[in-house]
Amino acid sequence: MNFDFALVLSSLPLLLKGALVTIEITAVAVSFGVMIGLFVGIAELSRYCWLRIPAKVYVDFIRGTPLLVQIFIIYFALPVIIGTRIDPFVAAVTACSINSGAYVAEIFRSGIQSIDRGQTEAGRSLGMSWTQTMVNIVIPQAFRRIIPQLGNEFIAMLKDSSLVSVIGFEELTRKGQLIIASTYGSLEIWTTVAILYLVMTLSISRFVAYLEKKFNGKKVR
Repeated sequence: MNFDFALVLSSLPLLLKGALVTIEITAVAVSFGVMIGLFVGIAELSRYCWLRIPAKVYVDFIRGTPLLVQIFIIYFALPVIIGTRIDPFVAAVTACSINSGAYVAEIFRSGIQSIDRGQTEAGRSLGMSWTQTMVNIVIPQAFRRIIPQLGNEFIAMLKDSSLVSVIGFEELTRKGQLIIASTYGSLEIWTTVAILYLVMTLSISRFVAYLEKKFNGKKVR
């Protein structure tokens, strides 16, 4: 079987457009996920059960169910409840953000727990409130430690975002499916899609490594 390079070249603009959409949805989802995860992670460590228990239930439920099922719930089941159709982009971002938030919550929780309790006690001895101690002392230190894990979460979500193609959202994987449906060039298109995903993930890995060295005061080459 001959590999049709002409098909790859002609399809590349559409695939690159899909790759940009994939990056967009991943960036938005992980950004919201970080905000959700920060608050949920702190809630998991709370001494108040009315905060700790719902946070734990949320994390366990999201981490224990497939992202694909969560996308179906948001896009197909939720409109039945609210009585209106949900835009595919909104459904995709919502499902991916909620999913990412659960994993980021565990990252923040472990990061905060890794900080010596003496740091918290030092902040309180200086007259800081619990919130001020967390914001000014604990979370900045924890953030530097969890940069690699957050980078891994971004990469995982980048790949998992291909699941939103099942609701017709035209990111990279869906663009590849549409091109194959009209050209029948499965080998060429899926190979190109795989290479584009590889380029994106490797680029993000290098960027995360750069950030890790920078925040930890190491010399960046």
